[in-house]
Amino acid sequence: MEDILLPELGEGITEAAVACWHCAPGDRVGPDVDVVEVVTDKAVFCIPAGVNGVIAQICVPAGQNARVGQAVARVEPQSTGQEERGV
Repeated sequence: MEDILLPELGEGITEAAVACWHCAPGDRVGPDVDVVEVVTDKAVFCIPAGVNGVIAQICVPAGQNARVGQAVARVEPQSTGQEERGV
């Protein structure tokens, strides 16, 4: 399992509110696919999955806060098939 962590969002920002999810458990995601939108008092950020796989668990539901470094979701990694072919 791979955790999708709330990244550093800027100087002095220690947490963000999960505004909405763009996926649900069971959905396939890719490294560049935005899976969650978070909001601070300064800006709105979209967080990508960072890995190919399937969303296994949403750890922080919409409307709740997450701390920087906290897992907001878990992904079951899966090969795209390109790695196996050497592409």
